[in-house]
Amino acid sequence: MSTLFIGLGRMGAPMARRHAAQYPTDVFDVDTATATALAAEIGGRAVPSLDELPADVDTVVLMLPDSRIVESVLEAGGLLARLPAGSLVIDMGSSEPASTRRLAELASARGIGYVDAPVSGGVAKAVTGELSIMVGGAPADVERARPHLEPLGAAVLAVGAPGAGHAAKALNNLVSATNLAAAAEALTVARAFGIAPEVMVGVLNASTGRSQASEVKYPRHVLTGSYDSGFAMDLMIKDLGIAQSLGRAQGASTPVTDAALDAAVRAREALGGAGLDHTEVARYYESVNGVSLRAGDDDPAG
Repeated sequence: MSTLFIGLGRMGAPMARRHAAQYPTDVFDVDTATATALAAEIGGRAVPSLDELPADVDTVVLMLPDSRIVESVLEAGGLLARLPAGSLVIDMGSSEPASTRRLAELASARGIGYVDAPVSGGVAKAVTGELSIMVGGAPADVERARPHLEPLGAAVLAVGAPGAGHAAKALNNLVSATNLAAAAEALTVARAFGIAPEVMVGVLNASTGRSQASEVKYPRHVLTGSYDSGFAMDLMIKDLGIAQSLGRAQGASTPVTDAALDAAVRAREALGGAGLDHTEVARYYESVNGVSLRAGDDDPAG
């Protein structure tokens, strides 16, 4: 039997490569040239259309941008209707928990397992197979999915029922985004006071303010001025919106979420819209606070 991997973008392609190293893997992408090239590389098949699935496909892995696209493939595109009973669908993108729950119910009614397994770690860890994977689904389906996930991640964490993986991912990205923004605010204030940005990053990393943002994003992508982490600001905003909706659905107070989302939206608008890296939130803070965070820059105002 074979796995069909759908979605071969910056994350999907390296994940499909790692999966193919252990299991027969076919691929599909709307960019047929990308699918054809990757299939040749991994020794699989490039499926030309989801209207005609290979008969031996019993597992589908989705690495797609959002719930609307997942729904268009599974429902409007009819993929759920074409998969045989006993198949397994693994959604590894960042989808909306409510949509995931509904799709899992539709799949279950057809005798198809459904697992949400979004990832954290970015392109670098997708390449090395060191992603963190948050898995939601019925226990039996999670165990069926685990062998497909373990080649891709250093941590495969079962977090609850269908939709729980996507909820956990959005909440993780909320914390990540607030760390990024809080560090930007702290660093620009420190810079204005006269503390060099690389010195302040060192303080954070030696102290209780340490985070993945201060340890990785600022040294590699902000202080260098490269802003090239590979995770789009639009995707960060999408995940913050999911976290906000999730909180409101639980009747929770979410002032931190609201502030983080507002800052990200303001940054996107101020910096020109689509195509931004999420680390450019720091560039927005540089602009509004009138300082530069380039390492070694003697002029705080840039």
